[in-house]
Amino acid sequence: MTSTVRRRPPAPSPEAKAKSIAAHRAPARLAPASASELTGAITGAATEPTEPAGTSGAATGPVNATTPRFCHVHDTGGASVLLDENDPLVVTTATARGGDLPVLLELTDVAPVALRERTRGLLWITGWLRLLPSKAARHRAIMIAEERPAAELLDVGHGARMACLHPSSLVLADSDGTHPLLPHQFAKAAPDPFCEYERYWLRHLEGEHPDVVDALARHIPAELRDGRIRPLSLDQYGLRLRVESDTGDHDVRLAFRNPAVTPQQLSDEMRRLVGCPFLAAHSAAPGG
Repeated sequence: MTSTVRRRPPAPSPEAKAKSIAAHRAPARLAPASASELTGAITGAATEPTEPAGTSGAATGPVNATTPRFCHVHDTGGASVLLDENDPLVVTTATARGGDLPVLLELTDVAPVALRERTRGLLWITGWLRLLPSKAARHRAIMIAEERPAAELLDVGHGARMACLHPSSLVLADSDGTHPLLPHQFAKAAPDPFCEYERYWLRHLEGEHPDVVDALARHIPAELRDGRIRPLSLDQYGLRLRVESDTGDHDVRLAFRNPAVTPQQLSDEMRRLVGCPFLAAHSAAPGG
């Protein structure tokens, strides 16, 4: 007697998903690692990251979570954050033992389409925050601007302080579970090849091509087809749809036949999912 094991559709690795969230320039929140927000609003999850070892006695104080003016996650898993010079977290970091404050940086992966529930995942980076001296801060701002120009970087030294976060650990939480990561795992990973323009593609699909979304409904379980079908996410392995119904929200992943790397490959895979007869005829032809 044999049993059938249902295989999950191919999907990006936790490391790649974490790298893509960082590349999305997701909304960020920052708090001392021992602050009450770690079990409250900043995490919004039952599983919290642990604070770095050896933090007992650190000068955290009653400091709440804050929203940086600017946040840039580097390939190493560390981050550069720009804080108001009067932010209590700046004072707390400056007076912390050794000048290093244990902190938690939370990045929220938000769906670009206006869904009922837009949070797709969370990336937590736990580590040590240190304020940069003026000269080093300006140099850091110039370095970041070469990769990611932002008007906020002009505020360095003019009402804002630059701080760097040295990572200790990372945690990714999404619909597939919670995945602890080490900085070297994050550093070696590459973001999804389509993460930079996923938001524009999904918005275009939702706003301009409802016929395509309707055609994709044939891949959804019959009991869910009465709900409102929305595009949720896109990566090189497939497309995720969100079905909003009276019974709740349901996510369905549609896998591509082959992983896509180029825009043309992505277009071909999407046409296969939709059921394009011209592509089917081309694939059946000799050399197709």
